[in-house]
Amino acid sequence: MPRVLITGVTGQDGSYLAEMLIGKGYEVYGLIRRTSLVIDDRIRHLLDDVRLIDADLLDQLSLIKAVQTARPDEVYNLAAMSFVPTSFVQPVLTGEYTALGVAKMLEAVRLADWPIRFYQASSSEMFGKVHEIPQRETTPYHPRSPYGVAKVYGHWITVNYRESYKMYACCGILFNHESPRRGLEFVTRKISHAVARIKLGLQKELRLGNLDAKRDWGFAGDYVEAMWLMLQQAEPDDFVISTDETHSVGEFVRLAFECAGISNWQDYVRVDPNLLRPADVDILIGDSTKARTKLGWKPRVTFPELVEMMVKSDLDAEARGNTRAAIQATVR
Repeated sequence: MPRVLITGVTGQDGSYLAEMLIGKGYEVYGLIRRTSLVIDDRIRHLLDDVRLIDADLLDQLSLIKAVQTARPDEVYNLAAMSFVPTSFVQPVLTGEYTALGVAKMLEAVRLADWPIRFYQASSSEMFGKVHEIPQRETTPYHPRSPYGVAKVYGHWITVNYRESYKMYACCGILFNHESPRRGLEFVTRKISHAVARIKLGLQKELRLGNLDAKRDWGFAGDYVEAMWLMLQQAEPDDFVISTDETHSVGEFVRLAFECAGISNWQDYVRVDPNLLRPADVDILIGDSTKARTKLGWKPRVTFPELVEMMVKSDLDAEARGNTRAAIQATVR
């Protein structure tokens, strides 16, 4: 039975990856950072099959101990401070987790006395102020946020370890990937959640920043398959993972409202200048030709299907919550 260690196992990608690898017969270990509150909602249904290890990307020794405990064949480094707006508020902390945390994880893997295949979660935010359209593996990086800058470091330190120590280390340059498990602070989930609440009469408006920003959005469940495929190849390499389509935030909003049966979406949306970033990324669209050719990977869920999936999930969740609240009020 192959063994795997996933950092960020409680996140969106970590939960989908753990699910998939359990289905493939892996023994799954997940690294979690100890806090006063345990946030395991996304993997609660997997807790019988995932062994959790306390560690922190800021603590080198804890990472070394985690690797020694799990003794994995594969390590997927998904943990990071990943919310772009917060990276402007906490740029130093972002650098410590999202940049230096990668180096510490690589060092823990390097010190192991058995071969380990390593995956680093790179990001399309590294391209930032894009130098070419679409963006591919050879496109120069020009990050426009502390998060993007930190991801560039994490990417290149992984390449450096691969070249310096002959480690099997891959970087997946993943474009935006969403799902019903996305955090509420991210714009796509903020939209689907607000639309559901507006539909049910629980909310009156949706405040957003730049409606014209364009992104290449795919389904997280599809993208974790690409991560796994990268570590199954004969030689390590880096791959762009994307749908090769771009859509604006405004288009996501329109489709989300339409999924809820609301056509006059403009009546509910307000542009809030306070939500604009100091420096924004105008357009991201990937070219995943290399991944489709070498890995045999392609996305299955389309953009409209993704939006509908997220809106329906939030509608169901809000309706259930509303019903529970009504029952509790009646009992009281």
